[in-house]
Amino acid sequence: MIKVGLIGLGSIGHVHLDAYAQLEREGFPIKLVAIFDTDEQKLKGNKQDSNVVDSNGTYDLSKVSTFTDADLFFQEDMDMVDITLPTYLHDEFTIRSLNKGLHVLCEKPIALNSDNGAAMLEAAAATGKKLMIAHCLRFWPEYEYLKSVVDSATYGQVKAATFFRGGGAPTWSYENWMLQVDKSGGALVDLHIHDVDMINFLFGKPESVSALCSDHYDIVSAHFRYSDGKIIHADADLSLPGEFGFAMTYRVHMETATLVFEAGRLTVYPANEPAWVYEHDGNLGYYREIKYFAERLLNDEDIITSTPEDSLLALRIVEAERKSASSSGQFIQID
Repeated sequence: MIKVGLIGLGSIGHVHLDAYAQLEREGFPIKLVAIFDTDEQKLKGNKQDSNVVDSNGTYDLSKVSTFTDADLFFQEDMDMVDITLPTYLHDEFTIRSLNKGLHVLCEKPIALNSDNGAAMLEAAAATGKKLMIAHCLRFWPEYEYLKSVVDSATYGQVKAATFFRGGGAPTWSYENWMLQVDKSGGALVDLHIHDVDMINFLFGKPESVSALCSDHYDIVSAHFRYSDGKIIHADADLSLPGEFGFAMTYRVHMETATLVFEAGRLTVYPANEPAWVYEHDGNLGYYREIKYFAERLLNDEDIITSTPEDSLLALRIVEAERKSASSSGQFIQID
């Protein structure tokens, strides 16, 4: 039985609560035993609004120990912690947890900057505990399918691909931390990094990147250069006006098919054949990433699908994009 402590009970924290509730209902050997958040109202069941994620479940918080004091939280008997805090707190709480002898699943991005991210990897290596960054797209069914057809060349080689993530300004974030570039990194670090990590996962490390960004990094347009000439592009916008909500999409042009994911549906358009819609079991990336990490702990297996090294690389590429944006979109080499 894996005993879990959840650190942070904002919007994504509640999504993770739903996943733990489902795993427990299914009889998976995992139990949420403690929750820490400095906001006592959240521990009383008050949910935080979000236009990015949706939590429909209701978790009985009376079943777990709740804390507003981190020192008391870390006295609990736990095997792992799940960190769903604002980005600027990731390194502090990850390193503290690892040094307490706990395995760590931490929300993306790995950290606010690559130096802090590297310190997290060093702490994991020094303590011998597992660290995984929750880049959920690697576990999202429609992106998993895309990964499978890219790797197998089911429809030939990729010629071009476009990715997008965007929504309205996150005015709902705790103390507006997501609107503060020094705490979130803007859409560049908080949002766009999802697609950067996925591009790395699909195609490997790009040779160089070019990007244009708005002044506060809430709008991003980036190109990724590969030696084989495929054209890879990703946009992000976390300032869309009106009742837009949130969207994540991709369009991938392969030699014998086009794959389009939008409005939560993946449609495959094969050459000379009828189009068809990809279907899956309904479990989304949040649930699947948590279960994956827990299975690695139970079986004492290495993290393969989303290594912390991969997550640090995604952040380094984002930092190269920021450098490119300050140089009018000049391509920046990725070492």
